[in-house]
Amino acid sequence: MRVTIFDYGAGNLHSLAKAIEGGGVEVRIEEDPTLAIDTDALVLPGVGAFGAAAGRLAPGRTAMREAIASGLPTLGICLGMQLLFEGSDEGEGAGLGVIPGRVSRLTAQRVPQIGWNALESAHDPLFDVAPLSIAYYANSFVCRPADPSGVIAWSQHEGDRYPAAVRAGTAVGAQFHPEKSSAAGVRWLHAFLDEARMGGRSR
Repeated sequence: MRVTIFDYGAGNLHSLAKAIEGGGVEVRIEEDPTLAIDTDALVLPGVGAFGAAAGRLAPGRTAMREAIASGLPTLGICLGMQLLFEGSDEGEGAGLGVIPGRVSRLTAQRVPQIGWNALESAHDPLFDVAPLSIAYYANSFVCRPADPSGVIAWSQHEGDRYPAAVRAGTAVGAQFHPEKSSAAGVRWLHAFLDEARMGGRSR
C-alpha cells in the first residue's frame, strides 16, 4: 500500500512518516500536489499556516479535489483537516472545499491550544475500531462546518466546542495529531490506513 504525504513546506514530517510506516505500507513525501494524488492514500499533514499551504496546493487544487471526491482515501491532520474546508480566517487562499464551511480562530483567552484534550466521539467505524478518548492538540484555529452532520468527534477548549474529527466519504479530518497522541493515536491512524486498504478507490 502506497501512502503519500503532501509536503507544503511546513515542517519536519519525519514523526508522521514514522508513525505511518509498517505493516506493508510504503510512505513517500511529495511536494507536487498533482503527483501526490497518484497513491493509494493521501495524507495532508498538520504543521504550518493556512495561507502558505493553500498557495502550495493551488496548482493542483482542482485535481486533488476531484481525486478525493472520486474516492481517494484522504486523512487531513490539524492544518490538513482545515485544508479540506473552503477557506480560513488565518490566511488568504482557497482550501479544497471538500467540506462546506470555514476555519476560524478559537474563541478562547489561551490560544494556541497546546497539549492534551478530551474527545467526545460519535458512532463512526474509526472510533469503533480504535477508541480514542484523549488526544494531543497544537492549534489556534478550528473548523466550522456548514453542516455538523459530518462531525464524528468533538472537543472543547475554554467553552468553544469544535469538531475534533470530520468525515466526508473516504476523506477524514482530525484536528488533533494522532501521531503525537501516544499508542492510542497511532492505532487510530492505522485504523484509517486499514480502512483505506479495504475500501480504496478503483483505478
